[in-house]
Amino acid sequence: MSLLNIGMSGLAASQSSLVTTGNNIANADTAGYSRQQTVQGTKASGQFGNVFIGTGTTLADVRRVYNSFLDSQLRTATSLNSDVAAYQGQITPVDKLLSDSGTGMTGALTKFFASLQNLNAKPTDEASRQLLLSDTQALSNRFNSVSTQLNQQNTDINGSLSSMADQVNKLAGTVAQLNQKISELSTNGGGMPNDLLDSRNETIRQLSTFIGVQVSERGSSLDLYLGSGQPLVMGNTSNSLEVVAGKDDPTRSVLQINRGNTSVDITNVTTGGEIGGLLRYRSEVLDPAMNELGRVALVVADQMNSQMAQGIDKNGNFGGNLFNDINSARMISQRSIASTGNNGASGNFDVTIKDSGKLTASDYTVTFSSATDYSVKRSDGTDLGSFSTTTSPAPVIDGFALNLNGAAAAGDSFKITPTRNAATTIQTEMTDAKRIALAAPLKAEIGSGVKSSLSISSQPSLVVPIDNYNAAAKLEMQTALKNSGPVKVVFNAPAGGSQTYDYFDAKGNKMGSGSIVPGQSNTLNLDIKMVDATGAPILDGGGVQKTFAVKMDVAGAPNSGDSMSLSVNGAGSSDNRNGLTLSALQSKQTVDTGSASKGITLVDAYGKLIENVGAKASQAKLDSAANGAILSNAKGARDSLSGVVLDEETGNLVKYQQYYTASSQIIKAAQETFSTLINSL
Repeated sequence: MSLLNIGMSGLAASQSSLVTTGNNIANADTAGYSRQQTVQGTKASGQFGNVFIGTGTTLADVRRVYNSFLDSQLRTATSLNSDVAAYQGQITPVDKLLSDSGTGMTGALTKFFASLQNLNAKPTDEASRQLLLSDTQALSNRFNSVSTQLNQQNTDINGSLSSMADQVNKLAGTVAQLNQKISELSTNGGGMPNDLLDSRNETIRQLSTFIGVQVSERGSSLDLYLGSGQPLVMGNTSNSLEVVAGKDDPTRSVLQINRGNTSVDITNVTTGGEIGGLLRYRSEVLDPAMNELGRVALVVADQMNSQMAQGIDKNGNFGGNLFNDINSARMISQRSIASTGNNGASGNFDVTIKDSGKLTASDYTVTFSSATDYSVKRSDGTDLGSFSTTTSPAPVIDGFALNLNGAAAAGDSFKITPTRNAATTIQTEMTDAKRIALAAPLKAEIGSGVKSSLSISSQPSLVVPIDNYNAAAKLEMQTALKNSGPVKVVFNAPAGGSQTYDYFDAKGNKMGSGSIVPGQSNTLNLDIKMVDATGAPILDGGGVQKTFAVKMDVAGAPNSGDSMSLSVNGAGSSDNRNGLTLSALQSKQTVDTGSASKGITLVDAYGKLIENVGAKASQAKLDSAANGAILSNAKGARDSLSGVVLDEETGNLVKYQQYYTASSQIIKAAQETFSTLINSL
């Protein structure tokens, strides 16, 4: 009977090994499957006299060939690879969009300034004027198009985050269920359910493709944590991940984890997986790109409109806006977002651009410490100080001013986005090509009958340009320029190496005097009194007549009584001095003038945007290749230990078949021995 039992135990062991080997072969392509091995042990020996004789074998265990370190490596590599893949998938099309001559801004800006230069050569040509308007419209349309695509990408990211969060919740629920089943089976049966363990590890690996998780082993359960330690799965319970509109910015979805009645925003601490890659791309590339593009659009519109206001159009009027007003009521109301938790009466901020050159590509957070006092922090972490709503006029911060149109309470906060929407809202406002103001407002002419060497070296210009930000002051100044002339300058007889001059208004009233050195280049500085359309003086708050300063250069030696006149350029003038100033904006440092570099040009500002995005896109490509290699190595290391090798399993199959045959021979020998013994009796 002992020999028979030994043979039977061998049959059972070999059969179990054959089944396990067959199971390995059948699951060779099953994701996450760890090959299994049978572990045999000897049965207790029986004592016969002074010796112990074995009684066969027993199946001690069917174990997984598994290494937790290699599995953790694979999970981490999967998370990082998904992160960089999602990041690269977003930045690559944006890099092409911004840098391509057909879709980016460089070509449109270059063509716009080329049309302006062409018009300066032919100031009165209607076709050239119309071409400039067409290229202006093309420029604003290109701003709108690029901005629309960036906004659409933000919308797509919001949608992707929502769908991925749903996938995370499903996988987290599966992990919690597997934790419970594994705990029940391991407690009741004493062994470990290998297939369930593999399923749990594979589920966590799949979850890592969506979001980075930290895994902690607790008994037979695996707990999962997100961000800075927020629990996603604890034993057999799971918390839900949710994507909601941001409290500070509803257009930017945020990630929060719900634990019963409480929710925690984990957007800024989430890393890894596709979700981490999308959030990283949005904060590092998309938002800065939208802000920088908007800043360029704001500076283009502001500089062109401001300079257009300094000139005279073909109709003889001061120039109007080429682009829409950057400080329209609609525009200033769109640059601030009130937090959803604010006091109901707090209203919102009106954000007025005061100096477009000093604008940055950052967002700002305003936080109230009392009903009137607030602090401002830039998105780069710079604390810009504390301010008060009672200060008048409102302080200018990085080129913009804040005016609260409500009653704030302590704890209220606002997000300020001075440039984000500018590229979306820029429009070409001018439709009449005759309104393009190429001529400078003032011109000077030598009086008739002058026979001396007196000459005009440079035409008159305003010392203080017309303020395009102040509508009332702008209208007043343009009115005064039209009605305060012509001004007559009369030179007196030379005396002692110098020569004096007087200047008079249209009615012959003396307004002032000065002196020059005959035979040299001299600058005339004239303070001209301001009058309105009726000829009445324009007075300041103290009742004193206002003046505006004009300068011009003259040369030569005028005779006594020589004169010249200053007047406003009329309709149809071929003067292109203001047009040349408009054209010079292409190479003028008008962007980021508040920085240590003292500013860059419009083209350089957009080039900087392309360079920044391009550098990040190039780095993303390198990161993707590197992480792909790391993932491949991690998968290879895991598979070399836990993966099924068909050649090895085929060899095991032959071995266990022979083992089974040999065990059956033991049983046959026992049977024959028993039969011989019975027959002999």
